[in-house]
Amino acid sequence: MPKDTVKLISADGFEFVVDYEAACVSNTIKNMLNAGGCFTESERGEVTFKEISGAVLEQVCRYFYYNLRHQNSAARSVPEFKVEPSIALELLMAANFLDT
Repeated sequence: MPKDTVKLISADGFEFVVDYEAACVSNTIKNMLNAGGCFTESERGEVTFKEISGAVLEQVCRYFYYNLRHQNSAARSVPEFKVEPSIALELLMAANFLDT
């Protein structure tokens, strides 16, 4: 896997390949990837989340790109990031864990 991408794997086996910069929106992922030899994730460029479903991880990946796209925008010009109510609680817990 190229060093400019990261593979994120959900608890139910879905795999998402995202840009390294997008993955680093999450401080948790950033720390895992930059920890040198301390984490297997830094060596392999992939992170498995045993508690995050594929549906939730897909939304997390969408948020990473949304965050990058709008990080320098004025607050009034940033569109709402839409979340399905059925996964809102799980997404909130994942965001808390991922420190995003």
